Amino acid sequence: MYGYGGYHYMFDWTYLLVLAGLGLSLIASANVNGTFSKYSRVRAMCGMTGAMAAQRVLQLSGITDVRIEHISGKLTDHYDPRTKTLRLSDSTYSSNSVAAVCVAAHECGHAVQHQVGYGPLVLRSTLVPAANFGSTLAWPVFFAGLIFSMRPLLTLGIILFSLAVVFQLVTLPVEFNASSRALKILESGHVLGDGELSAGKKVLGAAAMTYVASLAASVLQLLRLVILARGRDRD
Repeated sequence: MYGYGGYHYMFDWTYLLVLAGLGLSLIASANVNGTFSKYSRVRAMCGMTGAMAAQRVLQLSGITDVRIEHISGKLTDHYDPRTKTLRLSDSTYSSNSVAAVCVAAHECGHAVQHQVGYGPLVLRSTLVPAANFGSTLAWPVFFAGLIFSMRPLLTLGIILFSLAVVFQLVTLPVEFNASSRALKILESGHVLGDGELSAGKKVLGAAAMTYVASLAASVLQLLRLVILARGRDRD
């Protein structure tokens, strides 16, 4: 038997929610790694590397003030709106695979969103400080509420964690939209052929599912906090 403060139980079944979230995240991660690895062995007919494709997509989008840089790691690609910098990883920057071209184009999609002031991207950028603050303090505050039997701390912990969940929710349309923009530009600009675009959809679709799984895991964590808080109230 164990518990928090005076709140005891034989088995905390809410850990099953954590395990379910972890399972979803692992499945999504394995899927994106497997899909990326598969199509990273397929050479793009255009012969462009990820860096070259990124430059082409930006050009087709009328964007001339975004820098393209190389960053170490695998699938660490990202667009930094603060400095208008597109950073491509080892697995993308100099690779001429279909996977590399599509990942690079996806990050360009974020640059396009930034240029046109895409609403969800603006909202996500605004939420970054609150989400970071919430994800850092949520669990310490919540567990302090459990230990000291203080309902206000439990509620505050749930609110703080909710900020991170909202951030992940807003991230979904941002990521899906970036992929949609990327694929349209790759098609209209004749960077990839029809068969390659089909492969690209699989790569970007698998990547998008990691965000869906992450959100699902966070929602399950939030549900766990609510259940634990209600259990404390009944104690």
